[in-house]
Amino acid sequence: MNISTKRSLAIYFLLVLMINSCQWQTPFKVEKGVSKILNDFRNQQISDVEYDLFFNIPAKRTENIAGSMTCRFTLLDISKPVVFDFSDSLQKIKQILLNGEVIKSRYTDGHIIIPKKLLSPGEHSVEIDFTAGNLSLNRNDEYLYTLFVPDRASSAFPCFDQPNMKATFSLSLEIPAEWIAVANGALKSKNTEGNRTIYNFQKTEPISTYLFAFTAGKFTAVERERNGRTITLYHREPDQKRIDQNLDEIFRLQFDALDWMEDYTQIEYPFGKYDLVAIPSFQYSGMEHPGAVLYRAEKLFLDPTATKEQILNRASLIAHETAHMWFGDLVTMAWFDDVWMKEVFANFMAAKAINPAFPDVDHKLAFLIDHYPKAYAIDRTDGANPIKQELGNMNMAGTLYGSIIYHKAPIIMQHLENIAGEENLKAGLREYLETFAFANADWTDLIAILDKLTETDLKSWSDIWVNEPGMPVYKTTMENNTLIVLQLPQSGNIWHQYLNVLSIYGDQIHDTSVFHEGFPIEFSKVITPDLVLLNGNIDEYGYFELTQNDLNFLMSDQFFTLDVRQRSAAYISLWENMLNGNIAREKFADAFKAYLFNEDNEQAINLLLSYYPEFFWRYNDEFQRANLAEIFEPLLWEKILQTSNTSLKSAYYKAFVNTAFTIDAIGKMNALWKDELKVEGFELSVDDLTDLSFEIAVRAEYFEPENGIDHLLESQLSYLDNPDKKKRMAFIMPALSSDETVRDAFFESLRDPANREHEPWVLTALKYLHHPVRAESAGKCILLSLNMLQEIQLTGDIFFPKGWLDGTFYGHRSQEAQNEIVSFLNKNTELDPKLRQKVLQSADPIFRTVRLSKK
Repeated sequence: MNISTKRSLAIYFLLVLMINSCQWQTPFKVEKGVSKILNDFRNQQISDVEYDLFFNIPAKRTENIAGSMTCRFTLLDISKPVVFDFSDSLQKIKQILLNGEVIKSRYTDGHIIIPKKLLSPGEHSVEIDFTAGNLSLNRNDEYLYTLFVPDRASSAFPCFDQPNMKATFSLSLEIPAEWIAVANGALKSKNTEGNRTIYNFQKTEPISTYLFAFTAGKFTAVERERNGRTITLYHREPDQKRIDQNLDEIFRLQFDALDWMEDYTQIEYPFGKYDLVAIPSFQYSGMEHPGAVLYRAEKLFLDPTATKEQILNRASLIAHETAHMWFGDLVTMAWFDDVWMKEVFANFMAAKAINPAFPDVDHKLAFLIDHYPKAYAIDRTDGANPIKQELGNMNMAGTLYGSIIYHKAPIIMQHLENIAGEENLKAGLREYLETFAFANADWTDLIAILDKLTETDLKSWSDIWVNEPGMPVYKTTMENNTLIVLQLPQSGNIWHQYLNVLSIYGDQIHDTSVFHEGFPIEFSKVITPDLVLLNGNIDEYGYFELTQNDLNFLMSDQFFTLDVRQRSAAYISLWENMLNGNIAREKFADAFKAYLFNEDNEQAINLLLSYYPEFFWRYNDEFQRANLAEIFEPLLWEKILQTSNTSLKSAYYKAFVNTAFTIDAIGKMNALWKDELKVEGFELSVDDLTDLSFEIAVRAEYFEPENGIDHLLESQLSYLDNPDKKKRMAFIMPALSSDETVRDAFFESLRDPANREHEPWVLTALKYLHHPVRAESAGKCILLSLNMLQEIQLTGDIFFPKGWLDGTFYGHRSQEAQNEIVSFLNKNTELDPKLRQKVLQSADPIFRTVRLSKK
């Protein structure tokens, strides 16, 4: 080796040494939230995570909660520091110990960084004393509950807050002696000394941080046992009659759902004990914490006047949260971009699980009514998002939630079952659960399993349905005695699905099923059909443009020769065609009157009634509403009086109240509230009367009740003996004031995050602030609300930003409102794309109304 070669090699090795040295000296860079980069590195750096947690909860909600956390883990990679997430503040960290020794750490952008110089491969223990952050502890005067989905566990205590770092949790709580505590694990022991009690809970199975949960407060516990399984329900409902009316059914539905899931998956319930906690005005309908499922109390404890839809929704909700124990809790997505997977399986399984409990219900029709309109409501907008969305940081994971993952995804899962076959799908899902139990998986893992069971190229099929926004658009034409079915490309995409082409020629019905791959479908040697329905099997998804012949048939007496599934599919298509300007508002109103008068199927009637309030308020001006009211108010009132079915009577009643416009109708509402008018076989509950008082109050400019609106509301408030419901009503009342300055002051108060803690209360109040009858005075709040959107996303729970936008835009239909929204979007070009999508989704009815009014 010559001197030149030696010098070259020496320089090479020196450069390598320098590069490696720089890499080791470079600070570990983190950003706010958990980035995908941090997620992926930590997942291979750390394993075998266990948490021991203690929280000392005072009786007063204003006092701090002291906590301690011990985390044991195995370190596999020491090339970088160990990073714990704690998004509250450095001031709340009291002390940190590594392997029993006090250490100094660095805190940056919501992370505690343990220096790598203190680390070595192998087992470690980190102990941290802290003051818990309050963001997701939901503290009330007599109770609190945690809600950590998707990335809020680290707002309360230090942890590795990402779904693919599953861990066991051992929890201890010190609480007031008169309180009860519930957590994921079963109670191991409790000890009371004086006015304090310490609860110790058993170690959980491995779960993600967003699923860790506890509740503490003044609750009543009710226990039931069936076939060796015991379930406890914790609630705060003081009305014993209401409890007695619902309790047996709640437990029956819960036991049945667990039995059904165990049978379908062939895997026993994986998490030991199963408890339910009913929370007043809970942010979500339910949350699937294993062992401690939280529900909105109002969704479980129904009124005697509940509609069939509400009864089915309760059953679906319980089945949905139960399905999550397997899909989401046992097997969890590796990263939150696949959060849709846990929701699609929960909804898909729930639709199947409730079938045996309701033999009188057409469940295929129920699936259509529950999912298709809600999915179309997003997919038709300029803000449509794909089922699977990209995610760079967990702090934006909440923006992934919405109707697409809850409603379009189950439809696509139904399509997948149609392609793969019911038994093949079941076998594939069982293999998926067994393979990834107590671990993580993504969509490609499932597709790889199912691909072995079918000849269809599922990857190509799912690339469009799962990864692309929007929906297929279909139209039919006649050329040279040939009926042609076309799919119009959308952004270059073609969707593959089964189409059931139902064509009617006089008294002849032709029914053809075909797997449509985008090419024109031709039916030769036919005359022009009276009607063509491309969604005749009601599985098909898309916008189906109706021809003039189709519209003529659907508005004729022949329409009711179709069966109820076909009629319901037609109702949905007519609505979508009206929104797209393919049918005039006046003709739609005429058809709607005939449908409402003649339809005799309760499920189909509920579908029609779900459309009517939006049609009445959004797509009609003041003069047009008056004309509609003259027709529909007497029709709905007559249906209320004539219908013997209590559930259906309630559905007609709610539609009547929601759209009451004339003095006569509002007068009837007032008489019902005062108990001067009664409807045979229909007794209004306290909750019904509260809602009724709201609806009367918001119409003050049309009808002034005796002694005024304030007296009416104060009287209703005095009737309430449930303290939680009393607080809710008192919160909402300023939004109903006839004094605009009071309403403005209430909105101004919402700038303080503390006044937005009870999100369902806020959303109800926003609906009344922006009610159509007050839209003109509320217009000034549109831009103010939009300017708060990013803060709403940071401080609110996952559904709150979309709910905030829906409430803000609720009653508006003017060009001025559209201008405010467009101006905001144009000026805020840096707005996160997912928040921009949500603005466009919620604003779509305003944009569409303005567009249709110009036709």
